[in-house]
Amino acid sequence: MQLESVAAVVTGGASGLGAATARHLASLGAKVALFDLNAQAGNALAAEVGGVFCKVDVTSEAQVDAGFALARKAHGQERLLVNCAGTGEAIRTASLNKATGAALHYPLESFDRIIQINLVGSFRCIAKSAAGMLALEALADGERGVIISTASVAAEDGQIGQAAYSASKAAIVGMTLPIARDLMDHGIRVNTIMPGIFNTELFRAAPEGVTSALAASVPFPKRAGDPDEFARLVEAMIRLTYFNGASVRLDGAIRMTPR
Repeated sequence: MQLESVAAVVTGGASGLGAATARHLASLGAKVALFDLNAQAGNALAAEVGGVFCKVDVTSEAQVDAGFALARKAHGQERLLVNCAGTGEAIRTASLNKATGAALHYPLESFDRIIQINLVGSFRCIAKSAAGMLALEALADGERGVIISTASVAAEDGQIGQAAYSASKAAIVGMTLPIARDLMDHGIRVNTIMPGIFNTELFRAAPEGVTSALAASVPFPKRAGDPDEFARLVEAMIRLTYFNGASVRLDGAIRMTPR
């Protein structure tokens, strides 16, 4: 699929991997809509790339519907959806309070929140975007659209405290092939990227000693990934029609240790 004048929606598009993807797609001629909660950053980036910002909480069906309506009013039905919205936290499944010795467990409302944002939010956007793509005319090769989600290497080697995060990301990987099969007769391709350690705002907010140690733990190259490298893999998945039903690690060969 070519990108010139194609409508794209990027969730989590105001920062990090989503922002890098939005910038890259716009540089290739795509018309980009950003779904995010951060209106200040989202509006600034939308102005930068000539796109549109839609304030969307992916856990809200009403907000997702409104976001797609606004994006489609501005750019027409999207042929591209890139899911980058997500969150995480580190809480052990069970532990002892150091002060009192009391047994604690992972708060189930927190576990559910991670699943709702990372997994259900991604699927909500996939289902609604795919339904919209069905109305599009097929391109010369029979293709109607491309959907790309963001998982994590934690889907395969989650660390201590990442039970909810790893579960949500593993589920994204697990649903990639079935969704690709669901949509195969309509010419809609579905893939997932599993990034490792990337030089995003969240990474740079960590203490310098932590960031340098994490970068040194990557086998090769010994650095954090550049968000533009993620964006270029998104581009490859869009352009190469034979890329379908795949979940691909982008991680410098890292395998995460327990902590």
